[in-house]
Amino acid sequence: MFDFVLADGHRLRLPEESDAEELYALIEAEREHLAPWLPWAAGQTLDATVAFIRQGRQQFADNDGFHALIVDDRRIIGMVGFHRVDWLHRSTSIGYWLASADQGRGTMTAAVRALVDWALRGWELNRVEIRVAVENRRSRAIPERLGFREEGRLREVERVGERYFDHIVYSMLAEDWGTTTALPSN
Repeated sequence: MFDFVLADGHRLRLPEESDAEELYALIEAEREHLAPWLPWAAGQTLDATVAFIRQGRQQFADNDGFHALIVDDRRIIGMVGFHRVDWLHRSTSIGYWLASADQGRGTMTAAVRALVDWALRGWELNRVEIRVAVENRRSRAIPERLGFREEGRLREVERVGERYFDHIVYSMLAEDWGTTTALPSN
């Protein structure tokens, strides 16, 4: 099972169905913060949260990536995960969100770094991609801080509510990834 301690004392772990109520409560508390950027956030329900956890467990079982909770000693504070894995082309993409009160401490950078390392060194993929809404400066800072290359702009690629967002596409190739981050145990 995936369980990884980050350098800042937080952990990444796979969600269990028993986490659904706490995860949903966090989404509910952060809805105003998340809804402008994430198409699922405005209408997320407890049932949809349970379904997401089940789908994520199946994704992990199918070796098609996974989603991990970001937890501190007491509580869930966010999520990070792979959308899917393209084994033919040896690539994947990562998405993430973090509770507003827990931002600005390097936690998400550490979490994304761990997943990039897992993808490029553990799975030996060639490419990791992150797409972020142009206006979402805090989320854009993560791939920029980790040395991802900005590849371009996708026009009106995501609809959130009644608004369309352009995305900036960032990528990291295996040949450019130079960290020595330890891999989590599987």
